[in-house]
Amino acid sequence: MSLLQVKNLVVEFPGRRGTLRALDDISFDIAPGEILGVVGESGAGKSLTGAAIIGLLEPPGRIASGQVLLEGQRIDNLSHDGMRHIRGRKIGAIFQDPLTSLNPLYSIGRQLTETIRTHLPVSAAEAKRRAIGLLEDTGIPGAAQRIDHYPHQFSGGMRQRVVIALALAAEPKLIVADEPTTALDVSIQAQIIQLLKRICKDRGAAVMLITHDMGVIAETCDRVAVMYAGRLAEIGPVRQVIHQAAHPYTMGLMAAIPDITQDRERLNQIDGAMPRLNAIPPGCAYNPRCPRVFERCRVERPELLAAGATRAACWLHDAHAQVPA
Repeated sequence: MSLLQVKNLVVEFPGRRGTLRALDDISFDIAPGEILGVVGESGAGKSLTGAAIIGLLEPPGRIASGQVLLEGQRIDNLSHDGMRHIRGRKIGAIFQDPLTSLNPLYSIGRQLTETIRTHLPVSAAEAKRRAIGLLEDTGIPGAAQRIDHYPHQFSGGMRQRVVIALALAAEPKLIVADEPTTALDVSIQAQIIQLLKRICKDRGAAVMLITHDMGVIAETCDRVAVMYAGRLAEIGPVRQVIHQAAHPYTMGLMAAIPDITQDRERLNQIDGAMPRLNAIPPGCAYNPRCPRVFERCRVERPELLAAGATRAACWLHDAHAQVPA
């Protein structure tokens, strides 16, 4: 049974010059205890997908069609207040910059206990005990003393741990983590990644991990969804996507990762740039940059097709068509 189901999600931004389609027919699901990585270049639609799921789309952005279901219940059509309750209670969010999630005027203890008491029927004393436990679980030393400290008294890595504790405060079923390690040192990144993995395992929570870092994906996730120009290019188990990529874009991403076992003077790169939303080409959006493009790619858009252990939106995997070698 899937904990989260995203079905044919379309997000649009109406403007004076017409409507821009930022997410185009996105579908995936996440099981309890699973970590799904969402990866792609800047502007691919990763963060927008997360924002649509947790009900934090910036106006005038809106969900134009499709559905988001949490534990079988639709949440994309809830009122602002209804969504706010779900967001704290059933969905926890972790953002790139911890300072956007923490109020500088309140101690972290107050922020944690208020969140716990808003969503769970517990006493003030029990809320404080839980808050200290969460800080300990997220690896903050001297949690009982530090609970009265303010956000500015913590380092960047420690602040991010506080944000994770805050996201877990109401024992949510789903955690949406948007670039949670980008602003941190590599050694701290590794600790935060281990923390997310452990939380997932211990609590059975599902995690949607949004990042542009394939190293983080390889280290953390069970499955990965590769996004390109507001669409899913490929989705499947991490090992298969990394070692046997089925979409030419994913192959390009993998080839661009430095390999310490090979002596190369230059990194591989994907020529060209991702198209702007108002200039997405017909057919497959990747076709102007694709080394294996053929005529059908320029006129017809591929859906996700079975490609070994993964699924890829690429006509190379259409079993019923004659594909050029």
